Amino acid sequence: MADRDRLQARQPAPQRLDRIPAVMNKLPGILALLLVAVLAWRYVALPLPPRWSEQEVRLIQSLALASLPDLPPDPGNHLADDPAAAELGHRLYFDTRLSSNGKVACANCHQPELMFTDGLALAMGKSIGPRHTPSLVGIAYSPWFYWDGRKDSQWSQALAPLEAAVEHDSDRVAILRLILADQRYREMYENLFGPLPAPDQLPDAASPLGNAERLATWNSMETATQTAVSTAFSNLGKALAAYQRRLLPGPAKFDDYATAIATDPGTMQAGSLSRTEVGGLQLFLGKAQCISCHNGPLFTNHEFHNTGVFAIAGQLPPMGRYDGIRTAREDPFNCLGEFSDASTSECIELRFARDENDLVGAQKTPTLRNVTLTAPYMHGGQFKTLAEVIQHYNDAPTSMLNHNEAKPLGLRAIEASQLEAFLHTLTAPLTTEKKWLAAPNY
Repeated sequence: MADRDRLQARQPAPQRLDRIPAVMNKLPGILALLLVAVLAWRYVALPLPPRWSEQEVRLIQSLALASLPDLPPDPGNHLADDPAAAELGHRLYFDTRLSSNGKVACANCHQPELMFTDGLALAMGKSIGPRHTPSLVGIAYSPWFYWDGRKDSQWSQALAPLEAAVEHDSDRVAILRLILADQRYREMYENLFGPLPAPDQLPDAASPLGNAERLATWNSMETATQTAVSTAFSNLGKALAAYQRRLLPGPAKFDDYATAIATDPGTMQAGSLSRTEVGGLQLFLGKAQCISCHNGPLFTNHEFHNTGVFAIAGQLPPMGRYDGIRTAREDPFNCLGEFSDASTSECIELRFARDENDLVGAQKTPTLRNVTLTAPYMHGGQFKTLAEVIQHYNDAPTSMLNHNEAKPLGLRAIEASQLEAFLHTLTAPLTTEKKWLAAPNY
């Protein structure tokens, strides 16, 4: 009897089946509360603190356009700030005759109305190029040019498209013949640089970078003539750079805000930014880590980083800065070359540039000023919208080459929206005089 009692005591107590309907009745409410909590976490902004910290105020001021210094000198171009050189460069920039088919000018890819970009994923010159067109606005502040930094001056960069098969597809001799044949061009050039090579010394077309026929003709020329041609060609690049140095950003909504908090230090709601935009700025400085690379008044450190952007369709992943610095060192038009106006001591960037393995796949950090007008984004135009860019950094995928320097951010949906809203506050007209933003009257 005692054993039976103990056995019965071990049996589980019968379930109260009458409680199940009550629990089931509450389940929709519980699920609804959970759903509300999840949605709130994703889509409801956290309250902002009343004031910025002193460190944050300093960071904001460092980003303001008021902190932008004067244009740095270009030691390789002694006419970089010469108005007459800028006038010549202005004419060259919009002239389609500098291309082999008479249809391509610098302005085709770097269009003033698109902040000197073209709105395409990959540049379109004479044919489709391998990279997205970066903006020229404020580019004179950079020590390196192209996404991989394979050019170390604005004037040497300006020369490359003229002889690139997918861009202008011309050659330096044909271009000099155009300058010689155009009386206005010839006068402008010779007033700045002195006499051009005599026409009877020149073939119709030749270049050390051209197709087989152009290259063979170039190799048949005397060394002195080659040097004279390349010198004159480099001078055209210097004129183009003198023009492009005038393309500068203007103060945006963000800059007004930076001025306001300088007047009333630390007050978050000073000035003209909305709460959403201020929240985005807070993320930019902190959780999103944007300021790590996009710092300074132009929102770029002018450096090179691998951020795991996937390869351009149909192309192998590029080596980026790793190859770019090696190309720059071999460039006859670099700062140390015979066509540069710089002394060896002035070529600090080129002489001491890094070339370590961690630069494999690294691309140049672009400016974020006017970023809303320069879509698509990245070196191959891989992302159509800013939302896609932010999501990429939020995910921080594994890099196809080397390693991704970025780490997952853990941004909520509302935070991504706030960050994008802040980026819109960086849009503003240029300070450049209007005459430089359109083709001159030929």
